[in-house]
Amino acid sequence: MRGSLAFGRVIHSLSEVSLLTLKLGPRSPPSEQSEAFLMDTMRRVVRQSKFRHVFGQAVKNDQCYDDIRVSRVTWDSSFCAVNPRFVAIIIEASGGGAFLVLPLHKTGRIDKSYPTVCGHTGPVLDIDWCPHNDQVIASGSEDCTVMVWQIPENGLTLSLTEPVVILEGHSKRVGIVAWHPTARNVLLSAGCDNAIIIWNVGTGEALINLDDMHSDMIYNVSWNRNGSLICTASKDKKVRVIDPRKQEIVAEKEKAHEGARPMRAIFLADGNVFTTGFSRMSERQLALWNPKNMEEPIALHEMDTSNGVLLPFYDPDTSIIYLCGKGDSSIRYFEITDESPYVHYLNTFSSKEPQRGMGYMPKRGLDVNKCEIARFFKLHERKCEPIIMTVPRKSDLFQDDLYPDTAGPEAALEAEEWFEGKNADPLLISLKHGYIPGKNRDLKVVKKNILDSKPTANKKCDLISIPKKTADAASGQNEAKLDEILKEIKSIKDTICNQDERISKLEQQMAKIAA
Repeated sequence: MRGSLAFGRVIHSLSEVSLLTLKLGPRSPPSEQSEAFLMDTMRRVVRQSKFRHVFGQAVKNDQCYDDIRVSRVTWDSSFCAVNPRFVAIIIEASGGGAFLVLPLHKTGRIDKSYPTVCGHTGPVLDIDWCPHNDQVIASGSEDCTVMVWQIPENGLTLSLTEPVVILEGHSKRVGIVAWHPTARNVLLSAGCDNAIIIWNVGTGEALINLDDMHSDMIYNVSWNRNGSLICTASKDKKVRVIDPRKQEIVAEKEKAHEGARPMRAIFLADGNVFTTGFSRMSERQLALWNPKNMEEPIALHEMDTSNGVLLPFYDPDTSIIYLCGKGDSSIRYFEITDESPYVHYLNTFSSKEPQRGMGYMPKRGLDVNKCEIARFFKLHERKCEPIIMTVPRKSDLFQDDLYPDTAGPEAALEAEEWFEGKNADPLLISLKHGYIPGKNRDLKVVKKNILDSKPTANKKCDLISIPKKTADAASGQNEAKLDEILKEIKSIKDTICNQDERISKLEQQMAKIAA
C-alpha cells in the first residue's frame, strides 16, 4: 500500500513538472524521444532555484472586495489596475463606462452607491495607473477617447465625471493604454483603428502617430525597460518591435504563433521578447525571442488546449513570468534564465473559481517582511480577491536576494527630453525598510497656445531681465509660505485618513457583532 502511494506521488510530480512539453526538433524513434523527454523532466526536477517553492495563497473573505459588478464587455484586457494606494476595477455601468477606485484598505462589501469614475460615454476597455504618480490613472474606452484622471489622496467621496484631460485622436474604440516606464506624462494608446498614438499628457498633445504599421487589430503593446522601444502583437499574427520616435519597425516576426486566437507580446529586462499565443491545433503556447534574430524562437513550449487568452505579468527583479488565462482558475509561473530550456516551469496556483480579469501590484507595494514577491487581484463575477505569492523563508531579516533595488516612483526623464531622443533607465529604490508612499504632485495640463510661440524682440527681453532679481526674492518668500501651508494641509489630511481607517475598522466590528 505504502509503495503504491509513493509511486502515485512520483507520477503526480512528474505530471506537474511536465506541464510544458518542450518542442523537440526532428521526429526521433519513440524510445529515443521518451528518453529525451525523461532527461528533460529530470533536469527540471533537480534544477536549483530560490523560487522553486514559491506558493500562492488567497486572502480571507473579509480581506476581499465584495459585491462588485465586474464588466462583462468582450475585450481581452485585465480589467483591473493596482498600485500601492488604490485598486481600480472596470465595472458594469448603464449609459456609459465606469470604473471603481478603492483605497487598498477599503475591503469588505462595497455599497452600490459607492462613487465611481464615470466620464466616458461608452464602456471602459482598459485602465493603467501612472508609474510616477499614484493618484493619476488613464482609461481607454469604446467612445474613441483616452481620459486621464486625478484621484483625491484619500479616495473618492463623490463620483468623478471631469477628467484632467481628454485625449482625442483615435477614430475607433481605444482598447489599450500604457504609460511610459521612465518619462513623466508620456502615455501610449492603441485603438481598433490599428493606430498607436503617443501623447504628452502635460500639454494634451499627440506627438507621435503610428498609423501605418499595423494592417489589422493590435492585441497588445509593451514598452521595453527604458522606454526606447515598443513591441506589439497583432491579429495579422505578427510580432513587431518598433522604435516609436524614429517611426520604424526594428524587427518583425510573421506567424509568431500560427493559431487564429489572440497573442500577447511583452519585453523582458534583457531586451528579449516573450510571447503567448496558440498553435495551429489551438494549443496554448509560450515563446521567447531575440529581437536581433527573430527567425527562430530561443524557446517554444506548448501548454494545453484551453481557449482562454494568456495574460503575462512580468517581474524584472526576479525574472519570473506569471501567466493568467482569462476564464482559467489558475496562475502558472515560470522563471526565465540564460540556461536551456530558458523558460523553466516553477509551479501553479489553482483555485475553484474562474478569473474574469487580473490586477498586478508593483513591487514597491508588497510586504517585504512576509517575503511576498507578487500580489494579484483576481476578479470574479462579483468580487475582487487578492492572491499573495510568497517565498518560504525562516529568517525574519530582510531578504536582499529576493528584493534587489526596484523601479521607484520618480520619473528619470521629462516628457520633452524623451521626445527629443533621450533615454534613461528607471530610477531604483531599496525596499529594505519598506516603501512609504510620498506626496504626489497634482497633474497640471498646460495646453499650448500658438500665439505664445511668437518670437519676442530683443529689446523686450533686455527690459524683462532687469527686475528679475527682485522678482526672484519675492517668489522665494512666497514659496516658503506655500510650503508651510502645504505641510499643515498634509498633517490635517493624514489625521483624517487615520480616522477614516479607524471608522472602517469599527464598522467592520459592528457588522460582525450584528451578524
